[in-house]
Amino acid sequence: MKKKFLITLSVVACALLLVVGSIAGTIAYLTSQDTVTNTFTVGNVKITMDEAKVGADGKALTGEDAARVKENSYKLLPGHVYDKDPTIHVDASSENCWLFVEITDEIAAIQDATTIADQLTAKGWVAVAGETNVYAYNQVATAGNDYVVFETVKVKGTVTNDELATYINKKVTVIAYAVQQDGFDTAAAAWAAAKTELKPNP
Repeated sequence: MKKKFLITLSVVACALLLVVGSIAGTIAYLTSQDTVTNTFTVGNVKITMDEAKVGADGKALTGEDAARVKENSYKLLPGHVYDKDPTIHVDASSENCWLFVEITDEIAAIQDATTIADQLTAKGWVAVAGETNVYAYNQVATAGNDYVVFETVKVKGTVTNDELATYINKKVTVIAYAVQQDGFDTAAAAWAAAKTELKPNP
């Protein structure tokens, strides 16, 4: 009887192993997968600069005649105030950037207060250490915004005709530069790194 029981138990055990084996062969595991695809586009820093178009009196034109231009011509007169508002436009698609201007002011000696240099300070422009006539904007410039460099030029009322005659064809030239903000904590660091590229022939 004992032998018969053991045989029966063995048969049952074998049957259970077959069933378990069959189930194990059809188990579907819970799985998951995912893919991250990084698409890189090229960033850019893009600025433009212009100023208000002026009439023969050096005043900005208004109404239908108003426009933004790359240059103006002025007739110097003692005591006269001229509208000149070079403005840097940071393109809407541009990366944040540090702005710089290089100014050649050939009529500085006959300017009345407030001079171009005074206005630069008031507008947030700071002289770049170790450079001549180069100024940095004191904050990060952001996309889609405009940054005025200065707004007017005033000739001293005490300037004589003979003095004015020595200023024929003299100019005020403004060159704007921009360097990406990313990677640079300060304007000074950005200028130091990019100076050679911005001004390859100093």
